[in-house]
Amino acid sequence: MTVRYGFQTYTWQMSYEKYRNRPNHILDTVRRAGGVGVEPEVCMLGTYTNEPEAFQEALASRELQLAALCLALDWKHDRETDEERAEADRVIRYMGAFPGTLLTLVQLPGRDLKDLAQRQARALANVNAVARRAAERGIVCAFHPNSPAGSIFRTEADYRILLEGLDARCCGYAPDTGHIANGGMDAGAIFRDYRSLIRHVHFKDRDAATGRWTALGEGSIDHAAIVRYLRETAYDGWIMVEEESAEAEAAPDEVTVRNGRFIRETLAPLGG
Repeated sequence: MTVRYGFQTYTWQMSYEKYRNRPNHILDTVRRAGGVGVEPEVCMLGTYTNEPEAFQEALASRELQLAALCLALDWKHDRETDEERAEADRVIRYMGAFPGTLLTLVQLPGRDLKDLAQRQARALANVNAVARRAAERGIVCAFHPNSPAGSIFRTEADYRILLEGLDARCCGYAPDTGHIANGGMDAGAIFRDYRSLIRHVHFKDRDAATGRWTALGEGSIDHAAIVRYLRETAYDGWIMVEEESAEAEAAPDEVTVRNGRFIRETLAPLGG
């Protein structure tokens, strides 16, 4: 088993205007926190948005890897809009500079849950279409459900529809422990039930009593047990850590370094 730990840039994206054009600052912080990889959302690439070779150099100079790149779009229609398809294809081309890097697909949350079944079917059709085109270029995709109130894949019933509807030939599952818990589910149980589909993993913590996001290890999710389970089932991939707490929004660098300490002291010794 080879588990590598890194950081997702959403921790900084919550303060988007401050950090959207500071990818080098984020990379430096990831390195300082002990991460060996990073997963940016496309909107956080900043100066590297159209310069994959320069991004390669920035990563290599810090001994970091691009663990995954995250594409987040609306996908509300029966098929991709012209703009969505153009952006997806641009990102797929961009990833040609990073062989072996996974493409994470995320649907942007809506405002409500009206017409839920239709919206779920449309989202799946769009996600599968992107994943099939990516697969033609040798790129593995994984869908990452989220959990704001307007997310259409949020509950256990939603997950059954999602994970039975993904085209498993080209699109796996990227579970997020915090979003699973926020949707009223047990993270460990979801990992066990859908282990065969897992291609990529996100960790973040949440306090069950208050519903608040916390630092890793300060919430109610047993991340150590999940790492042990992944080790036992020969998971070979990335665990990307992020934090969505109020403190993370105010001080993303500090919470990332603190989460890195938890990884080194508690999670990494369990295997990888």
